[in-house]
Parts: sequence; C-alpha cells; structure tokens
Amino acid sequence: MSYARAEIAEQPAALTRLADRETASIERIAAALRSRPAQYVVIAARGSSDNAARYAQHVFGLLCGLPVALATPSLLTLYDAPLRLTGALVIGISQSGASPDVVRVIAEGAAQGCPTLAITNDPDSDLAHAAGEVIALHAGPERSVAATKTYTSSLFAIALLVAALATDEAAMAGVRAVPDAVARQLARGADAEALALAAAAWDRCAVVGRGANYATAFEAALKIKELTGIVAEPYSPADLMHGPIAVVRGGFPLLAFAPSGPTMEGMHELARAARARGASVAIASDLPDITAHGEPLLGLEPGPDWLSPLVAVVPTQILAVAIAERRGIDVDRPFGLEKVTLTN
Repeated sequence: MSYARAEIAEQPAALTRLADRETASIERIAAALRSRPAQYVVIAARGSSDNAARYAQHVFGLLCGLPVALATPSLLTLYDAPLRLTGALVIGISQSGASPDVVRVIAEGAAQGCPTLAITNDPDSDLAHAAGEVIALHAGPERSVAATKTYTSSLFAIALLVAALATDEAAMAGVRAVPDAVARQLARGADAEALALAAAAWDRCAVVGRGANYATAFEAALKIKELTGIVAEPYSPADLMHGPIAVVRGGFPLLAFAPSGPTMEGMHELARAARARGASVAIASDLPDITAHGEPLLGLEPGPDWLSPLVAVVPTQILAVAIAERRGIDVDRPFGLEKVTLTN
C-alpha cells in the first residue's frame, strides 16, 4: 500500500488523537481569546493549509461573527510593507511549520502585540516558536507528498477552536462526532474508486463548492492537480456562472459538492446549467437522489453543514490517488514534488 492510501486511512485515528491531546489546551486558548476579544482574524498559510484557512474564514464568521483576512506574506517578505494588525488574532497554519513567509507574518503579529497562534504538525518548528500559542496536530509523520491527514487535522483543530471560542455546546458535540463520521466515510470509498475509472481519462475539470465547502473545492482541485497532472480549477457556483462557465461544453467534467444545507439549491441550479451545456457532472452529496441520468455520486456521510468539509474531502483524496494509480504515477512523490516547500 502507498503511504498516501495508508495516511488517508489513518485519519479517524489522527483526529481522535488530536481531540484527546489538545481539547483542554484549545479550551484554555479560547478562554484567553474571549478575555481579549479580537476584532478580526488574519491567517497566513500556503498550499493545503491555505485551503484550511478558507475553511476557517467560513466558520469563524459563521459561529463567532469574526471576519477573516487571508494574509499577503509578500508585503512583508518582498516589499517590506507590514500591515497594521491592531485588533487582530493572527494565525499561522503549516503542517511543517517551516515556511519562512508564514513564520514572518506570525512574528510581525507578535511584534505588534497581537495574540498569535500556530496550527502545525511540528510543535518544535520555527512557526511554533514564533507564536504565542500552539495547537499541535499530532497527526504523526506524513510521508506522502500530498497532505491528507494533516489537512483534515487542520480543519478539525479549527473546528475545535471555533466551537470553544463560541462556547457552543451543540457545535462542540458535532465536532466530537467527526472522527466516527470520517471512519464511516472511508467505508464508502467504492464510489470514488468507481469514478476514477472514467476520471483517469480527464485532462481538465472544474471543481465547485460553496459555503464551508468552498475550501473543499480548492483542496480537491489541488489534490487532483498534484497527484494526477489533470488541470483542475476550483470555483464557487457564482464565480463559475460569471463567465468561466464558457469552458463547460460537451463532455467537460465537473465535480460539485452539494451536501444538504443552505448551499444545496445553488448547486442544483449549477448542475442543471452544466448539464444543459453537455457537461459530464459528478456530485458529492449525502442525498442519493441528487444526481440525474446515472451520473456518478460520491456519497457523503450526513452531518452539520459547517463540519461537512471534514467528510467531503475524503472521497476526493481517494479519487485523486486512484486516478494517479491508473495513470501509473507514483502517488507518494508525484512529478518530482517535495514534501516541504520553503517560500519567501
């Protein structure tokens, strides 16, 4: 078995370990943040961690009413133009904690007297040392280049923090149920394996999500690109309909995330528009009757809309690995990519 498949399978255990080891610390961090309320959040991240930041952008707003800005590290590292961060909670997300530009944003936040937090799989990293507080992911070594268990662990850490910060017991109960939901989602892997038979012939596709799953669209597209070489472009339904839908023509593959919840009707409308243009539509949803005319369905475990990205990303991880295997690609080190990319 490849490291990638093994690490996908490890996700329920990794999430359980994170909850067991970090919940008390996260509740302490949340209490400290409530005593010094932030006006907004700034997050620095790259790659899959940047997609976790997109998830944070949604859930900090949804549960805590906090606007979230994604940092522009080059303003510091290339232009020497630091922003005024007064009133911000500054967060860095990085599996390795080694990216100099992410570390620089956290260091700047600390220098301006802001509360700073690192979410990382390496609690002894430069990022962890730069931050005032650390949430360690406890995912264990991730040997495959593609981030899988560290991505879901980052989402889980964010969900634990947001629920604790909001003092929302119902939300926290939903978060605690996530590891079991991810285990059940892994048992549905046959859907992704079946779609991979057709998807191995793709040369491009669009991946669409909205709300909490806007982040999932970006992460799914990234996994497909880095593991298979397929040009996968992420969109929200609104952004796709505003012009880019011109690329959606006969046979064009479109993967849409449509869990039940506030975004579902908009995804229905997009799917109808794509079908009318002759697209080949696959849908990830907890509703089995959402597809039409024998379209592929990636069945999702039901649960709270705001937590759905933690299960929705799993079939796309499996899909990307299965496509790569069918194309004869080394899924653990595709196209000469390295695990850690140091960006400035």
